[in-house]
Amino acid sequence: MAYDGVDVVHGAALTLRPGEVTVLVGPNGSGKSTLLRTLARLQRPREASLSLDGDTDALALTPRDFSRRVALLTQGRPTPSGLTVRDVVEFGRYPYRGRWGRSDPDGPGAVARALALTGVSELADLGAEHLSGGQLQRVWLAGCLAQDTGVLLLDEPTTYLDLRYQVELLDLVRDLADDHGIAVGAVLHDLDQAAAVADRMVLLHAGRVVAAGRPEDVLLPEQLTEVYGIRIETDTDPLTGRPRTRAIGRHHTRTERSGTTR
Repeated sequence: MAYDGVDVVHGAALTLRPGEVTVLVGPNGSGKSTLLRTLARLQRPREASLSLDGDTDALALTPRDFSRRVALLTQGRPTPSGLTVRDVVEFGRYPYRGRWGRSDPDGPGAVARALALTGVSELADLGAEHLSGGQLQRVWLAGCLAQDTGVLLLDEPTTYLDLRYQVELLDLVRDLADDHGIAVGAVLHDLDQAAAVADRMVLLHAGRVVAAGRPEDVLLPEQLTEVYGIRIETDTDPLTGRPRTRAIGRHHTRTERSGTTR
C-alpha cells in the first residue's frame, strides 16, 4: 500500500473472525489506519488480495455489494446540521436503496435495532447538532450498524471522547462481537484499552506487522520498548487479568530524598 508512490504498509496480513475483536496498535505512522482503510477499500493497494465470506476476490465486488458486508467508522466525522439522529442513522441504509430512492422494507427495523444497540433511541428525534461528542460518536456507530454487515471496522473510535464515553463505546464494541457475532477490526492508540477489549492484537511498526496474537503475547516490554522508542513496562491488571502497560519517562524515576521529591 502506498501514498504518492511511497510504500506505507509492506506484506501485512490480517484476518478478522466473526465474534472476535482484533485491534491494530503501533506508533504514529506505523500504517494502522492505512491497513484498515485498505480493508474497507477506501485505498487501492498496489498489490493485495481480499477474501470475504468465501469470496476470494472481494476487491471486485461492487461498492453497493461490499457495503452490505463491511461497514467503516472513520475518524473525524463532521457534526451534521439540520438532521435528526434518526436521519443520520438512516444514512447507513444507503446500500439497500436504489439509485432513485427505491423502498427499503427492512430499513425501519434495522434503524430501530441500531438505535437501541447504541443506546440512543430516546434521542432519535433530536437534532444531531445538539449532541455531545460521546452521543454523536454513538450515533455514527449506529449508522454503521444499520448497514447490517458482518464486519465492522473502527478507525480510532475513542478519539476526542472523555473517559466515560471511551469505556462505554468499547463495552459496546465488545457486546457487538460477543452477542451478535460481528467481526470487529479497530485501530486504537491506548494500549491498555486495546488489551481490555481485544481477542487479538496486531502490532505494527514502519508499515510491517511486528507481532500478532493474544494481548499477553503481543504486549511484551522489550518488544514495545523497541517499537515505541521509549521504555515500556508491563504487568497484569489484578482486576481484569489483562496485561497493563506503563511508559517510563524521565520524571517517572524520581526518588525521594530528605522528604523532597527530586
